[in-house]
Amino acid sequence: MSQDIVQEAVFFLHSILMGLVITFAYDWVLIFRKLFTHGRFFMSVEDFVYWFACGIGVFYMLYRENNGILRWFAVVGAALGMLTYKAIIKNRFVNIVSKCIHKIMWFVFRVIQVVLKPLKCLFFAARRCVRFVWRKLKKVKLFIKKRLTVCLKTIRMILCKQ
Repeated sequence: MSQDIVQEAVFFLHSILMGLVITFAYDWVLIFRKLFTHGRFFMSVEDFVYWFACGIGVFYMLYRENNGILRWFAVVGAALGMLTYKAIIKNRFVNIVSKCIHKIMWFVFRVIQVVLKPLKCLFFAARRCVRFVWRKLKKVKLFIKKRLTVCLKTIRMILCKQ
């Protein structure tokens, strides 16, 4: 075979691989969305960043492989790679990975709760103690204020008599 034909075949295979990678990366975006629900604005920002990064990746591949010239068979190859990935993987990858990560996160949060439970009990006990001391200090303050007021009145009375 001619060197040009081999180079074009390699370029076509790279475009198929690029389609696979783009779709695989989008599955990770979908996994992130399943784990952390958020509104349309942040989903739009995610999509913009994703497609911007994909555009840079495709441009780099086209620049490196074909001097930046867009060839329609490269677009067809990328579409073929995407369709192949979706036909083989479907949404099983997203569902399985998101469930696994969700279970791991649930386990980690439970471990953290168990580890922090004594600290939580200490915090509430300390808070009760601080509240008790605060109430006592308020009573002491009120008592001292009353005693000082009585002393002040007594001193005024003594000074007024003289």
